[in-house]
Amino acid sequence: MLTFAKGHGTLNDFVCFSDPDGNRELSDEQLRFLCDRRAGIGGDGTLRAVRARHVPGYEQHGDAWFMDYRNADASIAEMCGNGLRVFLRYLLEEGLIERQPVDIVTRAGIRHGEFLHGEQVRIGMGRPVVAPDPIAVTVGGRSYPGRAVDVGNPHAAVLLSPGELDALDLSREPGYPAAVFPHRANVEFIEPAGDHHVRMRVWERGVGETFSCGTGTVAAGRRRRRRGR
Repeated sequence: MLTFAKGHGTLNDFVCFSDPDGNRELSDEQLRFLCDRRAGIGGDGTLRAVRARHVPGYEQHGDAWFMDYRNADASIAEMCGNGLRVFLRYLLEEGLIERQPVDIVTRAGIRHGEFLHGEQVRIGMGRPVVAPDPIAVTVGGRSYPGRAVDVGNPHAAVLLSPGELDALDLSREPGYPAAVFPHRANVEFIEPAGDHHVRMRVWERGVGETFSCGTGTVAAGRRRRRRGR
């Protein structure tokens, strides 16, 4: 038996469960089942709350909470922005942390979170890095110029002209250079929507097109800001 909770951050949804002592590391098949929207619970990924000392390579963080995030296909992801907000809310609801600032261990490093008024959660996303060289991203036989953006996890960010976004076919994974992204990438397509706004669609590795992506919004903002200079 597995006790779980279902949560979402701007409709980016996750199956959450706690495993403080590292005894409930599920198989890839079980994780895929949990995320299956017809046969299982349904979600873009799973969030396992485990003490860092039980995670190989992170033992030095002791009893700090580690966010073990897996995509819907059970592949490992370094970081998830919306997932981290849901993770903090889950820890609070389960009585595993107090309502005060907390550091969470992720595969992308330590991320800081805090609770604001009401049910809002704020997290630090780290410093994104935009690669200097352009890359080609292909969708539906068409190539678009993009840039690799590191937000703790890999992104390919593409700026579009107004009117192009809605017509994109994201029913399958976009093409991008495997040499730049050996572990695959999340892909953001960004359309200007005013001086301080953009519209975005995202294809998440191991999931497909999702309603939103926390690290993807950072990649989009960083890409737009760099382009705007």
